[in-house]
Amino acid sequence: MRPTVLLAGCGDLGTETGLRFVDAGWHAIGLRRAAHRLPTAIEGVAADLTGDLGPVVDALPARLDALVHAPTAAERTADAYRAVYVDGLARLLDTLEAAGRAPHRVLVVSSTAVYDVTDGSTVDEDIPVQPTTETARALVEAEHALHARRPDGIALRLAGIYGPGRTRLIDAVREGRARLPESPVTTNRIHRDDAAAAIVHLVTAVVDPAPCYLGVDDTPADLGEVLRFLAAELGLPEPPVGPVERTRGGHKVCRNDRLVATGFRCTYPSYREGYRAILAGTGVRHP
Repeated sequence: MRPTVLLAGCGDLGTETGLRFVDAGWHAIGLRRAAHRLPTAIEGVAADLTGDLGPVVDALPARLDALVHAPTAAERTADAYRAVYVDGLARLLDTLEAAGRAPHRVLVVSSTAVYDVTDGSTVDEDIPVQPTTETARALVEAEHALHARRPDGIALRLAGIYGPGRTRLIDAVREGRARLPESPVTTNRIHRDDAAAAIVHLVTAVVDPAPCYLGVDDTPADLGEVLRFLAAELGLPEPPVGPVERTRGGHKVCRNDRLVATGFRCTYPSYREGYRAILAGTGVRHP
């Protein structure tokens, strides 16, 4: 019998993750409001993490080998984040446990936004989190709640996800809106495919996982360097220097040493390989 993974949240990242589980021989079940939009390889189940999950859980297989909690908040507000990341996770775990379907492994997707570091210093999993926004506080609360009830649970803190269809920086350069920062701003990112691959790897290939991992590529990079690279790839002039709004990622250097130590390797170790793949039309963004 194939092992089964339940994906709570099947947007672009969750769908790519589910497809990779299927490729690895797993049965993937995706919870999503618009379940009909999922590819046929994933068993779609219409569900709202903020509602009654009893009927949904009752219809699931008796054995769940893994749960991946990767929801998308309706908006970037504290209430919306708490609704799915904190309350939604608790409601789902409560319902699964009550039905005798507690998964063997639980992974929760979090964010490097829990580190509000703006001085360019290095952060890793041993650095205390410093959430200063309400959304980041909700993510930290979700991590703490996970580990309080599941000490073996995994929090994967992803940096800025880019990939097929995620072309914000490319569009800014192409449309002449990009500005080179007046002072250095170190950015951290991970290609969507590598984020999905990291989830599958931590669930299937790591026997004794740590409580949390940073999901970033191998190459933190200065934002100006990335913008110059994109301009060159597009055959456009270098963007002018100008004021840049504070990026959501702050100004820090995120290390992926702990993830790499498990044997994981990025397909796109830097923005160069990743953005070249996007510009070449590699991959699709899942609806």
